[in-house]
Amino acid sequence: MNKRTAILFSLPVIVGALGYFVDVYDLLLFSIIRVPSLKSLGLTGDDVARQGLLILNIQMIGLLIGGIIWGVLGDKKGRLRVLFASIILYSLGSIANGFVHTFAQYALARFVTGLGLAGELGAGITLVSELMPREKRGIATSLVAGIGLSGAVFAYFIRVWFVGADGEGWRMCYFIGGGLGFLLLFLRVGVLESGLYKNMEGSDVKKGAFLSLFTNGRRFRKYITAILIALPNWFVIGILISFSDKFSSQMGVKGSVDPGKAVMVAYVAIAVGDVLIGFVSQWMKSRKNSLWLFHVITMAGVIWFFNLQGALPATVYWVCLVLGFGTGFWAMFVTMAAEQFGTNIRATVATTVPNMARGSLVLVTALFNGFRGHFAAGKDYYMSGWITGIIVFAIASVALVMTEETFGKDLDYIER
Repeated sequence: MNKRTAILFSLPVIVGALGYFVDVYDLLLFSIIRVPSLKSLGLTGDDVARQGLLILNIQMIGLLIGGIIWGVLGDKKGRLRVLFASIILYSLGSIANGFVHTFAQYALARFVTGLGLAGELGAGITLVSELMPREKRGIATSLVAGIGLSGAVFAYFIRVWFVGADGEGWRMCYFIGGGLGFLLLFLRVGVLESGLYKNMEGSDVKKGAFLSLFTNGRRFRKYITAILIALPNWFVIGILISFSDKFSSQMGVKGSVDPGKAVMVAYVAIAVGDVLIGFVSQWMKSRKNSLWLFHVITMAGVIWFFNLQGALPATVYWVCLVLGFGTGFWAMFVTMAAEQFGTNIRATVATTVPNMARGSLVLVTALFNGFRGHFAAGKDYYMSGWITGIIVFAIASVALVMTEETFGKDLDYIER
């Protein structure tokens, strides 16, 4: 292994990747075992989908609130402390999910888990970005996300291995997630704090000033566009793929579609896309152009998704594969956000931006459900999905146009 390769597979990158692996496992586990877990709590029929969407939104609210808390702490107390604290909280939250017996308990457990999950990716990407040479930064953060996103695939197979035909065994899936989190704590011990952050300690620079993102016009524009770029991700994952069984039914797909399998297939492709986009960005010498390429692929996948009338379930899974690959720019969009802001507020941005994007699913689903009320049952998912998708992609495209290029940018600076 040469020196350049060794840098890419250094301990911070490996630990960041494994941390995100556990993060994604826990984050997507609910979508994968939503049906059997809610049925075991006594929910039936449409309540499984309706209450499942409510719990998903509650989890996203936890991510939104946690993103602000962990982001500010990451700049005020250090990247490593946030990594330790967040992993402890989401591990405890995951274990708590395995002990719930009512809908209210389940919703609360998912909220707490969301709070913990909010700190992992942003702090990890910030740390890796500040430790890596600028010419390897994009590839390193893409490796973190690409390897980490395979946690969704692992979650699917854990469901296959532990959840029986009767739906029992879903609690063990949560216990495994919590156990993996605590095992990860041992690996964290050998990771060092960011040198850029340590150089800033002891100075009178104001750190973690979240509100400063809203008091300066240029800063606010950069922040809001960084969030809006990722709107298609959670529209695709949170609505199209998570409820692919409902869409397939309304499009007359010839057979049943398993949304858990659809999520797993999509995340295999997302993991591949997230690794590949780092190399594409390196080849193009541009963050923005690589994002545009994946943006177009996602739009093509969405158009195919809404033209599956009379298709077989296997075709649905192929579309989910394309959609997953196209939305495989998660690490790149977080890296771009981190690169646009100074060291004294970088963790705040890198942690809040992905969680604001995740939390936007609450607004997207509200829009989606609002449109559903205007269409007859049997076409409501299909028609409202189309309209919501057009709006989401239009907003994300405008945001990407307004975003500055950050490839090769020096990160040794602070925000005044």
